[in-house]
Amino acid sequence: MRNIEARKVTEVVRRLCIEANCHLPGDMKERITACRACETFPVAQGILDQIIENYEIADRNDVPICQDTGLACVFIELGQEVHVEGDLEEAIHEGVRQGYIDGYLRKSVVRDPLDRVNTGDNTPAMIYYNLVPGDGLKITVAPKGAGSENMSQIRMLKPSDGLQGVKDFVLRVVEEAGPNPCPPIVVGVGIGGTFDKAALMAKQALVRPLDERNADPFYAALEEELLEKINALGVGPQGLGGRTTALAVNIVKCPTHIAALPVAVNINCHVTRHKTEVI
Repeated sequence: MRNIEARKVTEVVRRLCIEANCHLPGDMKERITACRACETFPVAQGILDQIIENYEIADRNDVPICQDTGLACVFIELGQEVHVEGDLEEAIHEGVRQGYIDGYLRKSVVRDPLDRVNTGDNTPAMIYYNLVPGDGLKITVAPKGAGSENMSQIRMLKPSDGLQGVKDFVLRVVEEAGPNPCPPIVVGVGIGGTFDKAALMAKQALVRPLDERNADPFYAALEEELLEKINALGVGPQGLGGRTTALAVNIVKCPTHIAALPVAVNINCHVTRHKTEVI
């Protein structure tokens, strides 16, 4: 059994909150640059140039890529042979608290969805646990802005809707979102499970590297097909037209009930931020 002190978790989460908000992952930068090279519409070219300039400034000056520094989504992969000395959940919240205060990041969390009083420190975080073999502790912080989150949808399709129903729903969600999620976007899709599981898988899909296709050849092909059809919609960067509406479509699937076909679409903007560290 390996022991990890809770304060170590706090230190890591604090650092990841700041780094994720200020530095776009390399795979995102590469995909944006590649899309700029293929873009033919002058307005779209100009917007992509501004997006690239923006994240380069953020890199140089260690400032947030976007003014919406998001609600901290924290994915925890906890090894079965790990014992955390202290309160793991409170350690995560404290790391978010310190990161958002020390990093001068915008605090965007309200204590109640109806009274709308700001908590003042961007807590609580949204925490997702996964128990895995081994003695490691993997922490991924993915700040999620509301502009893209608000465009996400879930639908309990009928099994008879089949593959075409899934395709139609994903395309409809993106088309209805239009310019609102600050395209070019990353589209996370969860298929199967239950109502809540599909939504979680869609969110997990957003932290998968863009240069990794689905391990299942069928779903890898479906990702590419959906990406092509989404980009054919012509929404374009910031909704002003062009070939670059989405940078990637990432699908996660799992078994489901014989009478169910849950599909969730979780959209992220071109600032798809996430940072991972293994303790």
